[in-house]
Amino acid sequence: MHGKKPNQVDVEVGRRIRLHRLNAKLSQTELGRQIGVTFQQVQKYEKGVNRVGAGRLTQVAAILNVPITAFFDGAANLSKRAPEKDTVTELLVAPRALRLLQAFSGIPDPAVRSAIVELVEAVRDKPTGKHSRL
Repeated sequence: MHGKKPNQVDVEVGRRIRLHRLNAKLSQTELGRQIGVTFQQVQKYEKGVNRVGAGRLTQVAAILNVPITAFFDGAANLSKRAPEKDTVTELLVAPRALRLLQAFSGIPDPAVRSAIVELVEAVRDKPTGKHSRL
């Protein structure tokens, strides 16, 4: 064990805190106020810079209305393997990703959904310059 230094499980727990906080539409400031810490501390938890104690994690789960296990589902094996790039949780906690997914899931027409995916992929693959615009 490396003392109190965060490990891959701590990082994943932080990502999941962020995911559930965004889903609850709470700011870091508001979550911090409710658990008695600064928004900077919440930010450090979410980035995996600081470990979240069991008592604090219990508070976070209660405020976000999720079971405490929501922060650990599938995380047990992380310390035994190399970190994966682009895990589902990592993708969902990217800025505005959850909003995009929520809006996307509200589109009933499969053809429109397909066109949006193609558009996003085209934008992703487009070479960007300093002055490029869509």
